[in-house]
Amino acid sequence: MKSRKNSSDNSATNYRGRFAPSTTGPLHFGSLVSAMVSYLDARAAKGEWIVRIEDLDVPRLIKGADTWILNTLEAYGFEWHGPVVYQSQRIQHYSNALAQLSQQDLFYYCQCSRKQIARHARPGAFGYIYPGNCRNKQIDSPVKAASTRLKTDDLNICFTDRFYGNQQQNLLAETGDFIIRRADGLIAYQLAVVVDDADQGITHIVRGSDLIESTARQIYLQQCLHYPTPDYMHHPVVADRQMEKLSKQTGASALPTTGQCQILYRALTFLGQKPPDELKSVTVDAFWHWAIEHWNVNTMPTKMLVPQ
Repeated sequence: MKSRKNSSDNSATNYRGRFAPSTTGPLHFGSLVSAMVSYLDARAAKGEWIVRIEDLDVPRLIKGADTWILNTLEAYGFEWHGPVVYQSQRIQHYSNALAQLSQQDLFYYCQCSRKQIARHARPGAFGYIYPGNCRNKQIDSPVKAASTRLKTDDLNICFTDRFYGNQQQNLLAETGDFIIRRADGLIAYQLAVVVDDADQGITHIVRGSDLIESTARQIYLQQCLHYPTPDYMHHPVVADRQMEKLSKQTGASALPTTGQCQILYRALTFLGQKPPDELKSVTVDAFWHWAIEHWNVNTMPTKMLVPQ
């Protein structure tokens, strides 16, 4: 796999970005767009771009998907810095974070089922708002089928997204106490991604707009764990003809291993970069050279578009 860093490049900045695909299937066009935005943003800033494999969701894991993903990234000309990091090899780091939160009395164990939550909770913009049923039950140790929830406060989490502007969310009112370890014992996405980004020194998080609602929870976790907060930029995601996000769950096709420049051209066009037609038939290296040199965040569309 490609993993290069030119240590003699004195023009490098302290920008450190990442792409973190899950092992639930192969990369598709929507994945390519997301990888492209984060890659171009990092490379245009002369920063580092790393790859992290998110493979904690064991029930949804597809064997061999990590190799498929990495081979596809390489075939499309992506180059990353350092070794690929696997979340499944970082369980102790998450346990350490849980211990730190426990010392601050910031979480509790929850035995509520989804059906119970749906029965008693009111719906919010991001799903059901947890009503705090187990917050005062004094369950001192994890029991079977108990999740771990982080206590939230009645405060507004504010951040400025580099593309969508000022954002604000009141966690207690809009999400309630949220899960950081699932009832099946698996570490939840919100905690894992926060620990990983801090440990890997990520300074800029560039990802799809479908994840913008997770950002306030992650910033709150960063504050609880005394981590720095990265710069955030969310980009429009690719939608299918039913205006649903293009994803593995909706049957998005895997990226082909031939005709890469034509597909890269489509992705760059989707991102509003107006590449010249000749980029369809150049080498992959020549494509990236042009794309990095001409990268302009300000020309990205603000809404989901169906690729033609």
